[in-house]
Amino acid sequence: MSDTSLDVQASAERVADRLRDRIVKGDLPPGSRLVERKLSAELNVSRTPIREALKLLRVDGLVDISLHRGAQVVDYTAKEAEDLFDLIAVIESLAAERLAQRITAEVLERLESLHTRMLAQYEARDASTYFDTNTEIHDTIVVEAGNAVLTDSHRRVAMRARRGRFMAIFDADRWRQSVGEHETVMAAFRARDPAAAARIWRQHLRHSGESVAETLRRQRG
Repeated sequence: MSDTSLDVQASAERVADRLRDRIVKGDLPPGSRLVERKLSAELNVSRTPIREALKLLRVDGLVDISLHRGAQVVDYTAKEAEDLFDLIAVIESLAAERLAQRITAEVLERLESLHTRMLAQYEARDASTYFDTNTEIHDTIVVEAGNAVLTDSHRRVAMRARRGRFMAIFDADRWRQSVGEHETVMAAFRARDPAAAARIWRQHLRHSGESVAETLRRQRG
């Protein structure tokens, strides 16, 4: 691959990261049109990396690209949320179980640090940075479970589910419940208790899915 191609790829990935964050956090809601020319001017990059970034977002399941309508942020329905979180609950609870079986002092210390930071962000009601730290915790549990197939399966659906997880923060009761579930799974990791870690994390993701689906149903009246 030439240096130019590498530059375009790197630029496309940076653009995709920025747009991904805006979609997940609702700054670009469902149905938003992503116009190459406007994005190029806004992000101060050429249209080529914009085009490539949109393709990456299509792979994530966040954007639909058609000949006549161009690129648009895909819709997010209550049924999709239920289906996604059913799957995510299975994947992440297995990851939590495996991690509790093999967790090292180093990984536990990293999770403790992330958890402490997340709690401070919760107390400050800083939803955006809380969500970023929360996501890092979820991803760390999956990666450190030590199963490459599981990690790959999670990656394929994680972005679509993250849209829902961010929405759940704005339900105050669910946000408080979620923090409690994080506290409990940390206790399971400290105790090296695989069964408890799996049970807690499965409930955690299912509760998130239920909250998101209910929010989406209310929005649609």
